[in-house]
Amino acid sequence: MAMPRSSFFSFSYGFTYDVFLSFRGTDTRYGFTGNLYRALSDGGFCTFIDDRELHGGDEITQSLVKAIEESMIFIPVFSINYASSIFCLDELVHIIHCFDQEKGRKILPIFYDVEPSHVRHQTGSYGKAIARHEKRFQNNKEKYNYNMKRLHKWKMALNQAANLSGHHFNPRNEYQYKFIGDIVKNVSNKINRAPLHVVDYPVGMQSRVLKVNSLLEVASNYEVKMIGIYGLGGMGKTTLARAVYNFIANQFECVCFLHNVRENSAKHGLEHLQKDFLSKTVGLDIKLGDSSEGIPIIKQRLHRKKVLLVLDDVNELKQVQVLAGGLDWFSVGSRVIITTRDKHLLSSHGIELTYEIDELNKEEALELLTWKAFKSKQVNSSYEHVLNRAVNYASGLPLALEVLGSNLFGKNIKEWNSLLDRYERIPNKEIQKILKVSFDALEEDEQSVFLDIACCFKGYNLKQMEDMLSDHYGQCMKYHIGVLVKKTLLRICRWNYSVTMHDLIEDMGKEIVRQESVREPGKRSRLWFHEDIFQAIEENSGTSQIEIIHLDFPLPQAIVEWKGDEFKKMKNLKTLIVKTSSFSKPLVHLPNSLKVLEWHGLKDIPSDFLPNNLSICKLPNSSLTSFKLANSLKERMFLGMKVLHLDKCYRLTEISDVSSLQNLEEFSFRWCRNLLTIHDSVGCLKKLKILKAEGCSNLKSFPPIQLTSLELLELSYCYRLKKFPEILVKMENIVGIDLEETSIDELPDSFQNLIGIQYLILDGHGIFLRFPCSTLMMPKQSDKPSSMLSSNVQVIVLTNCNLTDESLPIVLRWFTNVTYLHLSKNNFTILPECIEEHGSLRILNLVCIKL
Repeated sequence: MAMPRSSFFSFSYGFTYDVFLSFRGTDTRYGFTGNLYRALSDGGFCTFIDDRELHGGDEITQSLVKAIEESMIFIPVFSINYASSIFCLDELVHIIHCFDQEKGRKILPIFYDVEPSHVRHQTGSYGKAIARHEKRFQNNKEKYNYNMKRLHKWKMALNQAANLSGHHFNPRNEYQYKFIGDIVKNVSNKINRAPLHVVDYPVGMQSRVLKVNSLLEVASNYEVKMIGIYGLGGMGKTTLARAVYNFIANQFECVCFLHNVRENSAKHGLEHLQKDFLSKTVGLDIKLGDSSEGIPIIKQRLHRKKVLLVLDDVNELKQVQVLAGGLDWFSVGSRVIITTRDKHLLSSHGIELTYEIDELNKEEALELLTWKAFKSKQVNSSYEHVLNRAVNYASGLPLALEVLGSNLFGKNIKEWNSLLDRYERIPNKEIQKILKVSFDALEEDEQSVFLDIACCFKGYNLKQMEDMLSDHYGQCMKYHIGVLVKKTLLRICRWNYSVTMHDLIEDMGKEIVRQESVREPGKRSRLWFHEDIFQAIEENSGTSQIEIIHLDFPLPQAIVEWKGDEFKKMKNLKTLIVKTSSFSKPLVHLPNSLKVLEWHGLKDIPSDFLPNNLSICKLPNSSLTSFKLANSLKERMFLGMKVLHLDKCYRLTEISDVSSLQNLEEFSFRWCRNLLTIHDSVGCLKKLKILKAEGCSNLKSFPPIQLTSLELLELSYCYRLKKFPEILVKMENIVGIDLEETSIDELPDSFQNLIGIQYLILDGHGIFLRFPCSTLMMPKQSDKPSSMLSSNVQVIVLTNCNLTDESLPIVLRWFTNVTYLHLSKNNFTILPECIEEHGSLRILNLVCIKL
């Protein structure tokens, strides 16, 4: 009996055996069937042959049933005494059953010195054999019904098998070796190909193959389907495609796996790939001068063929267009699988079925690394810590795990740690080379944006990062970031919209910048590693090459020795971010080239700084006083500033005249607990969209507002604020207002000018809250307000507002289209009938209400 393949190979190929031979041993074992088995085996086909002479019992064994179920092609050798064997007939019934269940399987009947019609209609020797079985069954009264059903199944199986196309052999006038050669050739054509090598250690492969297979729906023959497998380089896209190919290839008339499309099209041209495709599918050897010549030939030769085509590592849309341009190129039931790093390429070709290959989980990664490093599942427990360290470094990337495992094979724990230390400083060249392919495919400006994010902005909120990069480059970054996402170099977390990337992709980007100047950090375009920044500052070796510095001190006690003017040499520095700072002397110079400045705890703004180009200025926890801020805003040109943050500036007592900031879009002075007054100019900034004064606990009043562009106003936790600011103009762009934890007990009539508002958060501290026109004081009023305010509000929080049974109905009439209504900590005891009119209401919060 032939030895079965390994458990994984059986899975990836779909079958344990290529061929199952069903025959009558006494007729052909040592002659025709024995020679056929030898020829098939010599041809490389894994063939099952039952070499036992005798069987015990009256039914086929479970091992034979299992072998039938794990075989792809069945060859029943119908010899003169075949039907005399109960075992042969039971085998044939189960073969027919599997053939019906699995469309990819094939039956190739051999009529050895018998007429096909004798098998089909059970005449001749087959009729006599069936009659003998029937007579014997009639003598067994206990199993009569069971046996007669069995007899019927034999007849049906013989008839169905004999109706299939097969080979008729007459040993008296035909050479056996030639006949057997034709059978082997036929088997070869039906199998179409040798299985592809998938991987030595198929960790985590089975579940991924089954996911892709469920998308392909191979059993459905009503349409042509194209599916894309996309993800990072080194993630295992090719490996997965090979496993899927092996798993389903037997169900197609023509199959072709085109490897390394990106590389081969660059080296040999697209017409070479077309030629290879035609050769592998229909055996056509043709010369093509241009890919345009190949398109009509592919369509002509394959439009009636059920095709399986895999295009591996595609990087240009043209490659797909000349090889699988349309669904009408192939017959229904065909499947095209494309692997790529570029998700956008798939959507550009109209491919909607996609599968993003994910990283190996920790258990899978540990298993793969263990196999590669130790060639065994059994590992000394002393390696546990360093194994976990290596797994964390690889971050689920199969390529990295395989490279690490190979490099660490045979080494002790000390050598493991040493090598990992080295890789954390300088990435492995083999891994870097594979990952860098995606970077090299980017346009120059996309490469620059990618390096900015990899080196400095991983983990930032998407909008925050877009704003900084847009001001850094002076153009919108949405397209560039979109490209990086589609090429799987970036990911956007759905739950908080933070921007992230695979750890090794981040390392790849940082290594590209490090290679700009290996020895002198001051000559690189971007600095992020604190030691490199310290070196460039303390040695005063910074140059005009530096465009971004992103410094986040790892240790609070680290102090940088400097004079304070080291930025003078960095004449092209556009973005400077200092998260925490401990410098030996005050800052005395900032380059005028700055467009983005974020400095936590800045003592003072240098007197020679001319912020003509500055667009984003964030100075949280700074030591700015109201006097210094007033002088800075008055004396310097801040015309381009769009964002100004002065959060937690505890020495700030007044927001002075900001009328010079006519392009300001976002102004935040949150948690300035000593802030007492705000200049009226704050309420006149025509382009201002976001205004945040949250946590200014000593602020008692707010200037009138005529901010037509304003979208968000935050005044929460301004505990002493008693009056809501007057709204001097109609504000259509306002979306939200947060007045939680204030002392405001009345909204002015001008509140109705906030006609665009969608959510409103109020907290009355138990004080009776009065709405515009004192409507809550007039419970008999039944008319709905005419203001557009009421129709736009979707979310309203009215906690602790002393709402009563009389006032609540009036509130509800104001906000007729609300979807979320929070009424906790109020004094009403019943819900008014008018709440039934709120058809849009989805969530009603009544915590701490005693109804």
